[in-house]
Amino acid sequence: MTWIDVSQPLEDSITTWPGDTAFRYEIAWPMADSGSVNVGKVTMSLHTGTHIDAPFHFDDAGQRVIDLDPGLYIGPARVIHLPGRERIEATDLDGFDLTGVERLILKTDGWPNKQEFPSHIPELTPSLADRLGELGIYLIGLDLPSVDAIDSKEMAAHHALARNGVHILEGLVLDHIAPGDYELNAVPLPIVKGDGSPVRALLRSLD
Repeated sequence: MTWIDVSQPLEDSITTWPGDTAFRYEIAWPMADSGSVNVGKVTMSLHTGTHIDAPFHFDDAGQRVIDLDPGLYIGPARVIHLPGRERIEATDLDGFDLTGVERLILKTDGWPNKQEFPSHIPELTPSLADRLGELGIYLIGLDLPSVDAIDSKEMAAHHALARNGVHILEGLVLDHIAPGDYELNAVPLPIVKGDGSPVRALLRSLD
């Protein structure tokens, strides 16, 4: 089966969190100067586009990217559709059989135009984080720039997910992804001090 790219293309027009470092690519050493090659340079936030959060992002004592097991981001994943929510609660999972699921991806449709940064998104709740922990799910992915509300300073969902051993993959592009079972590959870069990392997230249907 074919791999489906569910990551946001990294280009100068990509939307970033207001006030964060904008993405820029430039040729720092052009072929005209080097005589043989073009060599590019990228400036960006580690939370640009499709990315993972390391616990250090919201906890000074948390793990950095290099501390995380790459296997968290490779393997079977279940995609479920939860449209039209203001908040995503534990009870929103009641209609789904998640037995044996370790990686869960939420298609919320809560960020329909990724060319503009949203003013409001569905937020994940601590009750959902607790339910994920009870189910043995250790990775949550979603089509939003954050698991918390845009204006959150407490980062309640981030902290609740961490307490339950659940890692975070944000900014997926799921518009054309149907609910079902997939193989996921979204490995972060080995950034030693990183609080996050961009990823190229890929899905391959297992149905």
